[in-house]
Amino acid sequence: MQKDHLLTRRRALLAGAVSLSAAAVAAAFAPGAGNRAAPAPPPPAAGARAARRPLRPSEYRLRPLTGYGPPHTPRGSTPVRREPLLSVPGHGRTMVLSFDDGPDPRYTPHILDTLARYEVRAMFFVCGEMAAHNRDLLARMADEGHVVGNHTWSHPLLTRLRRARIRSEMERTSDIVEQACGERPEWFRAPYGAWNRAAFQLGAELGMEPLAWTVDTLDWTEPGTRTIVERVEDGAAPGVVVLSHDAGGDRSQSVRALRAYLPELLDAGYHVTVPRRQYV
Repeated sequence: MQKDHLLTRRRALLAGAVSLSAAAVAAAFAPGAGNRAAPAPPPPAAGARAARRPLRPSEYRLRPLTGYGPPHTPRGSTPVRREPLLSVPGHGRTMVLSFDDGPDPRYTPHILDTLARYEVRAMFFVCGEMAAHNRDLLARMADEGHVVGNHTWSHPLLTRLRRARIRSEMERTSDIVEQACGERPEWFRAPYGAWNRAAFQLGAELGMEPLAWTVDTLDWTEPGTRTIVERVEDGAAPGVVVLSHDAGGDRSQSVRALRAYLPELLDAGYHVTVPRRQYV
């Protein structure tokens, strides 16, 4: 009887410890959790350049990827929005890096290697016709904790398409992502940032939130590696979403720029991660 009593008490203590650990993790990921810094000015508008300022050094470093895995949340309904999300909520100096138009075997692996080196997760908005020929890269993105989003099948201007064509562009890409990653995408980005009512409605029907960007590196114009770095550093602010590309042309400047600005952002105290969906 005494032995059974001790075992029962030990199980109760272990269960309590697990519950406290789970509560601590959930609190860390809740918007506004943790030590909030003083209110920061709103991030610059999409594509706008903020005044040049030096990054402040900090001892804060990003923890391993496994420490930032958001808890599984059952899917609910996706709201139909009237405009895309331009930034992401989060506690402290949180930023998101996103890459469009890939995957491209010439550049995407180098970007993934850099992200892995610094234990950072990012978002990849992929085009179906590129993804269909590079499913191994999609699988690697998912395996390494990155978010794979939907960027349509062939990168068309959605505002000129009929509703049925828009659905096809989205749905075919979601199918490829699911086949390669095991899950359908939860985020969608319209090519050229051109949204319309049908895109918002169809995206919601397919369970995707529309995400745009706050800082546009304009790397597709090939302005030079240093210019791309400066645009990211000038626009760095809590909640910012940075737009870059890993396909669609020569993206060697984008690869080199990431190698330069990512460690600087981390040294300045930025937590570079991926957004968490809020289901209703």
